[in-house]
Amino acid sequence: MHIDAREFTFDVRVGGPPAGPPVLLLHGFPQHSGEWADVVPILHAAGLRTYALDQRGYSPGARPKPVGAYRLAELVGDAAAVLEALGIDAAHVVGHDWGAVVGWGLAAGHPSRVRTLTAVSVPHPAAMAHALTNDVSQRARSAYMGLFRRTGTAEAVLLALRATGLRRMLAGAGDADRVADYVEPMRAPGALTAALNWYRAMSRRDLAAVGPVSVPTTYVWSDRDVAIGRTAADGCAAQVTGDYRFVELAGVSHWIPDRAPTQLADAIVTRVRSRE
Repeated sequence: MHIDAREFTFDVRVGGPPAGPPVLLLHGFPQHSGEWADVVPILHAAGLRTYALDQRGYSPGARPKPVGAYRLAELVGDAAAVLEALGIDAAHVVGHDWGAVVGWGLAAGHPSRVRTLTAVSVPHPAAMAHALTNDVSQRARSAYMGLFRRTGTAEAVLLALRATGLRRMLAGAGDADRVADYVEPMRAPGALTAALNWYRAMSRRDLAAVGPVSVPTTYVWSDRDVAIGRTAADGCAAQVTGDYRFVELAGVSHWIPDRAPTQLADAIVTRVRSRE
């Protein structure tokens, strides 16, 4: 499905019972809405209607060139506008990686649009900022962002030799076919630059502007996540004033929707049913 919102055209994968409670799925970097492929059948079986959005920079019809067009407020605005265009007053929101950041921002800034939030891998921005300031381990885990913010250099490193860098980064997400499904769209002209612009537009001021979340929230973290350490994960609870649940997955990497879809879907369904 194509959705026109904010002068862009977004691609949205829709499925599940038409009358089911709506669930907005937000992917991370460098993936796309296909990362939910193993999760949505379980959600559909539970009676949920899913809307998996290819976000700004990933939908070819929503790929502005200026770095500033990828600031967090714009990304959050897209999610809210897509829900409005779909005729959905409020949805259960699920986000992984950068999609979790957008989910946190949407829940904090537009709580009337969010019935529940399930954030996957990445904690509330304030918890992340605190860990970056106080935890040496988290600073080391996040060092890759320095490369991603270097325009031109990051693209060259990640796309060299048929995108070997991207393939290595995604190796834990699944077999060669799954990795190729994520990598090939990033090889299209301008696609990787648009995706990396999320990092280049990121600022501590924007992250700090994300306030506490009052909607019922589940945070799903895996103990083998190379990007997010325990300090950031444990700090998430202090940023939620509503009902909060922390789900820790043992032995799972950062790529939770790919590697632990059943456990993730169970956490999502449990959270959704807490409000239905």
